[in-house]
Amino acid sequence: MTNIVKLLDQDKENSKLFRAASAVASEESVEVHVVGGYVRDIMLDRQLSDVDLMVVGDGISFARKLAKKLKIKTVVPFEKFGTAQIHSEDGIIEVASARVETYESDSRKPEVNSANLEMDLSRRDFTVNAMAISLCDDSSGELSDPYGGVRDLQKRLLRTPLDPDTTFSDDPLRMLRAVRFAAQLDFQIDKPVAESIIRQAKRMEIVSAERITNEFYKILNTPVPSIGLDLLQQVGLLEIVFPEIAAMVGLEQPKEWHHKDIFYHTLQVVDNIAKLTDKPDLRFAALVHDIAKPRTRRLSTSKGWTFHGHDVVGSRMLKKVARRMKLSNKTLDYLQKLTMLHLRPIALAKDGVTDSAVRRVMAYSGEELDDLLILCRADITSKNPMLVKKYLGNFDRVEKLMQNVEERDAFRAFQSPVRGEEIMKELDLPPGKFIGEIKSRIEDAILDGEIENNYEAAYDFFKKIKPDYTDKEENHS
Repeated sequence: MTNIVKLLDQDKENSKLFRAASAVASEESVEVHVVGGYVRDIMLDRQLSDVDLMVVGDGISFARKLAKKLKIKTVVPFEKFGTAQIHSEDGIIEVASARVETYESDSRKPEVNSANLEMDLSRRDFTVNAMAISLCDDSSGELSDPYGGVRDLQKRLLRTPLDPDTTFSDDPLRMLRAVRFAAQLDFQIDKPVAESIIRQAKRMEIVSAERITNEFYKILNTPVPSIGLDLLQQVGLLEIVFPEIAAMVGLEQPKEWHHKDIFYHTLQVVDNIAKLTDKPDLRFAALVHDIAKPRTRRLSTSKGWTFHGHDVVGSRMLKKVARRMKLSNKTLDYLQKLTMLHLRPIALAKDGVTDSAVRRVMAYSGEELDDLLILCRADITSKNPMLVKKYLGNFDRVEKLMQNVEERDAFRAFQSPVRGEEIMKELDLPPGKFIGEIKSRIEDAILDGEIENNYEAAYDFFKKIKPDYTDKEENHS
């Protein structure tokens, strides 16, 4: 981790940027350094982060001159913070003036003042992110590491440059970032840092929902999400950022499952799904699929712990979660559908497979069928290997029945081929419950295999049942 010049030379993608930044620094007689995650990642031989440049001087002016040299037109300045973004085809280059920030205790709006290199590095979240590589001609490739970042990289340890109470008080989101980096990098959180998070956990309440949600998704997107989720629980952050998940901790469930504790069963499902997909919302669905188990948990003398209706209740609970976490309506709809349906394919795997049951799952899940099946496969976590083998064997058969592309396309946006408008016209009825009942009977007949899934068969079936509703309407009148 010592030959920084060699490491920078190997980064062909950014070599042009580094040469241009060095030239501008020389022309303007200012210092410029590469800072933050890029420095950390190049030393760890990880996939490189976006480049952040720090200028001891006017960062916005530097960004404009650098963009001109790189023949890039778009520069977005943030005057209050002395920072700018250069928007290139390859990504965003952040350029910041060296600065220090001071905060009021109840605010995330800092007072910003100019600073030197060491002062700027001191305000960063962790020592492994508080290193800088010079791009100046007379010190090119020189590493500045005033807070022991290299040592902590070698120890795989997360420490703060300043007293952790100060670091976290300045920006409480850094507590979530500590958990994320621990999970992402497989690092340990230094004991004084963890103790500070426990003391200051409630400070998270002043952080915007959007920033919390963004960081939470990053934790879910780590290779083994359970590491970060369990850490959130240990340091007292989970009950603040996701109280519905924290409510699962310590609650028993039936002994057939891999973890008797609902929380740790859920973490296992999330880890299982992380091996199968990188889709952020699908990982989120794995986390919330049993969100209503604490609320629906009852002790039966014959069956032990039961959670009747947790699929339906969980789907409703997600509305509140989505409002709090500022999730999009599209994401909410997706999470609700998977939560509502997550028991159905597993029920098929337990009870045997009928064509009718398979068609119903396909019809109800629509475009989300593949994701639903991935979730359900991840949810099979019994500690009994024979039981797992049996369920997965049945599940393989369920999935095989759903592989018929023509059949899947027919049920992807399934609804009665005879539409409500036509039914109302034929019966001379206004919109009402009878119209819905007729459509449901047609759909059930198709799903049960009584009739084919096409207009002609559906219309013939409608004519067959039409007298039932003509009589009903006359009696109702």
